[in-house]
Amino acid sequence: MCVRIFRNLILSALVAMATACGGGGGGNSTPAQSPGPVAPPTPTDPAPTPTGMDALHSASRLASRATFGMDYAAIEQLAAQGEAAWLEQQFSLPPELHDPIVDQLLARQAAGEFAAIEQESKNIEFAFRRLAWWQRAVYARDQLRQRVALALSEILVVSDQVDTLAVYPHALSNYYDTLLAHAFGNYRDLLRAITLHPAMGVYLSHVNNARANPQANTYPDENYAREVMQLFSIGLFELNDDGSERVDADGNPIPTYDNEDIREFARIFTGLSYGGEDAYFHKRLPEFRQPMRMFGFFHDSGEKRLPDGTVLPAGQGGMQDIDAAMDFLFNHPNVGPFIGRQLIQRLVTSNPSPAYIARVSAAFNGDASGVRGDLRAVLRAILLDPEALASPGTDPRMGKLREPLLRALALLKQFGVSSPDGFYANTGILLQERLNQHPLSSPSVFNFFLPGHSPVGAIAGAGMVAPEFQLTDSSTVVAISNIADIILYGGIANDLSRPPFQAAQLDLGEYIALADDAEALLDRLDTLMTYGTLSPETRSSILTSLAPLEDPDLKARTAIYLVFTSPDYAVEL
Repeated sequence: MCVRIFRNLILSALVAMATACGGGGGGNSTPAQSPGPVAPPTPTDPAPTPTGMDALHSASRLASRATFGMDYAAIEQLAAQGEAAWLEQQFSLPPELHDPIVDQLLARQAAGEFAAIEQESKNIEFAFRRLAWWQRAVYARDQLRQRVALALSEILVVSDQVDTLAVYPHALSNYYDTLLAHAFGNYRDLLRAITLHPAMGVYLSHVNNARANPQANTYPDENYAREVMQLFSIGLFELNDDGSERVDADGNPIPTYDNEDIREFARIFTGLSYGGEDAYFHKRLPEFRQPMRMFGFFHDSGEKRLPDGTVLPAGQGGMQDIDAAMDFLFNHPNVGPFIGRQLIQRLVTSNPSPAYIARVSAAFNGDASGVRGDLRAVLRAILLDPEALASPGTDPRMGKLREPLLRALALLKQFGVSSPDGFYANTGILLQERLNQHPLSSPSVFNFFLPGHSPVGAIAGAGMVAPEFQLTDSSTVVAISNIADIILYGGIANDLSRPPFQAAQLDLGEYIALADDAEALLDRLDTLMTYGTLSPETRSSILTSLAPLEDPDLKARTAIYLVFTSPDYAVEL
């Protein structure tokens, strides 16, 4: 059916990968045929308010986009509350930060609680910010904020692939807390905060960036100057509000900046170094819990020119230069469509229509709230847009491949993972080794995948993108199934379960209780995991597999495993 075309295209690609991994007869397989480009949908009227099972499915669908996963009871509560009301409640919750957990772990380490673990690993501090991330991901009440912070971390990238950021426990926990603190604020404030964050200063090398000294042949580092424009704000080419590229008289895209602009921006970001009351420019350790501060002696105080021709006067001061640069970037017309499209991709669909992007751009520009850059207005526009709320299958281009990290995490959240002591001790290292993904651990500033990535084959032939395929290969396709096997059948739900930490378990009681009625069990799992989109073919196949099983526990686990590994779950509609 064409209404499931994006799911079917991704299924074709996944099957091809799994076949390649299996070897044997895979050499004779025929590549999937592309159905050709799919026309984008026309703008839709507001979606009708769902009722009954439709409301439950709609709530489950929102949970899959706006949280790391909900159990069935929480989905029922969301459905009763209403999606718009739930969003407003989430906006009102304070951020549950990571630094306090890192502090607690450091205190426990100082008290000798981790002595046995440290005999095996001399650098346990490396794991503290990871432990904090998983603890918040599993238990935090501000679920929307936590989910949006992950999306922002994949746009405003820093990574522990830089040694300095890996060895200091607060370096990345505090950076993530900055994303949490600003997730519902204003994008200008967020852009300024990450510009001044020492983790970004280390990652993109503008900390201790000094003015040019031609006699010594030294010049300001241009790394952050380039990426703050290319990746964090305006992108490479001028855009219309619907995300399409503007073109010149010859039909060529119009660049937003050139190499001279990068050099001018690099001069703006000179003079920044670590903050703190005892900060001196030399001979001190990094301080990651204070914004970088300006040291005027090392700042280039000369006249500078912004890409729009604005001249920053000589001698006005380093922070004034930076604020002027922030104003230019924030007020550029590209920011709404450039950042808005990526947030849609991370939260809802890989291929948003131009009309959808335009509506989100309008919200960014202040049409909804009267304030430019209001991220609450942007999130309302993304999550409550008519295209996002339309019945699954209405739009043939709607859908996205779930990130492998989010697939694994949702399994834990949907089935109530918990530890006896209330601390979910997981480092994510095993998941990262198998799935090539962990928060704040991407291989480069370009994240784990590019927003425009289109895998060769049926998806590219249909004129679509599927960013998550950039970290998907035959190994990770098999690995995600193996991880589900370990969690469901092996009973291993966290990777750090030795003293003083404890093993975590899923709570499958309500599903085991339904196991005698396979149809009812599958109905419940369909609502929980695939919000009513489980295909008749998948349902029939699962029921056939469950039929010979008699043990209720095994039957429930097998049903969950088969839904989890199905294409219906792999691809969100």
